[in-house]
Parts: sequence; C-alpha cells; structure tokens
Amino acid sequence: MEVYSEKQQISSTLDRLRAENLKIGLVPTMGALHEGHLQLVKKALSENEKVVVSVFVNPTQFDNSDDLEKYPRTLKEDVSLLKTLSKDSILVYAPTVKDMYDGNPVSEKFDFDGLEFEMEGKFRNGHFDGVGTIVKRFFEIVKPDNAYFGEKDFQQLAIIKKLVEKYQIPVNIVGCTIHREANGLAMSSRNTRLKVEYKKAAPLIYRTLNTAKEKFGTKSANKTTEWVEAQFASHELLDLEYFIIADAKTLKPVKRKSNKKAYRAFIAVYADDIRLIDNIALN
Repeated sequence: MEVYSEKQQISSTLDRLRAENLKIGLVPTMGALHEGHLQLVKKALSENEKVVVSVFVNPTQFDNSDDLEKYPRTLKEDVSLLKTLSKDSILVYAPTVKDMYDGNPVSEKFDFDGLEFEMEGKFRNGHFDGVGTIVKRFFEIVKPDNAYFGEKDFQQLAIIKKLVEKYQIPVNIVGCTIHREANGLAMSSRNTRLKVEYKKAAPLIYRTLNTAKEKFGTKSANKTTEWVEAQFASHELLDLEYFIIADAKTLKPVKRKSNKKAYRAFIAVYADDIRLIDNIALN
C-alpha cells in the first residue's frame, strides 16, 4: 500500500490512473480510524477502482488548541487497518501541514448561504471556513469522481454539498449513514479518549435522540426540546451544549412543523472535556 506525504507525488500517480480511465474515490479523514471510517472506505471501494484515503488533522478547523493537540494521531495503525480492506486499491495521502498549506495554515473565507451560522457554527468560531478550505484543497489535488462523508457530521455534509455547488467542483458527494457502537454511541475518533465512567454514560445521547423522535411525532419542537434539556439538566457526567430540531435542508431551527418538510434533531454534549455530536432524522 502506497503512503504519500506530498501532493506532487500523489497528483502524478492519480494523473496516471485517470489516463487509464479508472474511477477514483476519496474518503477524507483526520485519522485515528475506526469501523465507521472503514464503512466509508468499503462503500468507496465498491463504487470506484481506486480509493484515496486522506489522513490529516486539519489545524484550521479547530477553535480549541488543546483539542487539536490532544487529537489522536495513529498513522501506522490506520494504514494497517486499511490493508485489511485492500492492499492494492487504496492510496493513503498523509500530508504535512506545510504540504497542504504551503507553510501558511490560514483558512479561506466562505459563504455557504447561511448553513455555516447554524448549530456548530454558533459554537465553533471559524470551523466551517477551515473545513471548506481543506476539503476544497483535497478536491483540487485528488480530483475524485466520488467523495464520501458520514452523516454524523450532517451539517458538514450539507456544507460540502454547498461548496461543490457554489464552486462548480466536478465531484459527486456521497453521504453515508452513521455507524454506531453496540450501545448506540456514534463512532468517533474522540471516543477513544473517553474515561470509563463517561463511556458508560455516553449512550444516553442516542437513547435521548430516539425518544425525542417519538415525542416529536405528537409534540411541538419546543416541548420536545424542553424534555431533552431536562434529561441532561441534573446529569452528573454529561453536559448538554445544545439540542436543536432543524429543517434538514436549511438547517434553520423549526418554529412550526409542516408535513411538507423533513426535520432532523442535532445534539452536542460534553463528556468531561470531550465533545460528542450526533443527529437523527425525525420524519
């Protein structure tokens, strides 16, 4: 399995593969791969002849320097995991910050038609400028036919679709369902940092989302939100940052339900100093 660290190297290889009319998929990751990532790679392998898996902890999408420093970096283990799926069809691109940003790790500024100001955008300053910058650069370097993103970061997925639309980037964006641990917790590289007691408590997040979905069938968004907030109000370990029911298309909070719209519930919870996010379709 080839591991590339420089964009010129991988660009040259991909140009050759494109000349052979091979379809190329891209799975962007920040490493610390888990089964959720592998599901994305499996889907990409089923739909493309070659798949580029990028492994890059992007500094410009972190608004918390401590979180950036603590983010797990496990490239050797990541490559070993990917080899269990395919040794010949996967190319790993693990660039340095210098390679990706030419020594100047600064975000571009984007207008995502307001999607960037909802939910995560209210709590993570500059986050989606960082996401847009790095994803756009990967698209420019890899030039994939298809790119795969998990629905756990549903807002990010919507923003990437908007990026492709506004910049007319010729790539098909494929959203993939959330992969969960046996207890329902959405798989995340951050889960490995959870202390035992927080790991045991964290499945409450998904249980709450499921009950909220049931309640939203008969109650208003406000009543459902109040119920969710009450579940965390006195919890000793889990601290609710936000719970929002939003229009699945615009991501704006719902004021009055309509049978003609699709809705989604979004949640962010702190387990000690580790931030966990999740979401669920409501209808």
